[in-house]
Amino acid sequence: MSETVTTGHKWTMIVDLDKCTGCQACVVACHAENNVPTANEDEVVRGRANHWMRIERYWEGEYPHVQARFIPVFCQQCEEAPCEPVCPVYASYHSEQEHLNMQVYNRCIGTRYCGNNCPYRARVFNYHAPHWDAPLEQQLNPDVTVRSAGVMEKCTFCIQRIRRAEEDAKVEGRPLRDGEVVPACVQACPTDALIFGDLNDEESRVARMLPDERQFKLLENLGTQPAVYYLKGGETHVGE
Repeated sequence: MSETVTTGHKWTMIVDLDKCTGCQACVVACHAENNVPTANEDEVVRGRANHWMRIERYWEGEYPHVQARFIPVFCQQCEEAPCEPVCPVYASYHSEQEHLNMQVYNRCIGTRYCGNNCPYRARVFNYHAPHWDAPLEQQLNPDVTVRSAGVMEKCTFCIQRIRRAEEDAKVEGRPLRDGEVVPACVQACPTDALIFGDLNDEESRVARMLPDERQFKLLENLGTQPAVYYLKGGETHVGE
């Protein structure tokens, strides 16, 4: 099946693994922007860590010339998303305008079918009602709802920022400009390892960067057609 999308936007993330240092600034920014509560140590031990994105570590090379590499993993915004058809209440659905995997929190009943069907393990279940001790509740983002306990949560490429940019452009009577939509993780990345834009915009940075000989997608053989492209890191020779 072709991955070409000609209608609406095709929001795309490019991750340059050569630039990622594993600092996790993107993870912290995601928590702050989307009102994601942190799980305590006991909950993490029980497998209940609550992160919309995570930094996976892997090793490259052979001993003694081995180097640690890092790969950010978040919702891949699949065009053929396995999470969508299994939701019994249509809380997980596909936006034909944005071409993103959306999540309607007040519709979710917490069956976790979508999480079980996600090969990227990019969805998390909210086991507890979120709580922030005063005055930390004042840091919450008013543009993002605070989810109640018992629902599935996920990355949406900061859809609230996408909507705001689209509304501003509509009021001004112009199309969106490349670079106007900047998700929190992209904004926080100190090495410019994350690049975001509309692939349907031929002049956008992501469109000009693709195709690339270094590009690959996670579990691409599954046919999910992710909207996240990873660029392989270059060869390194530690100690030479």
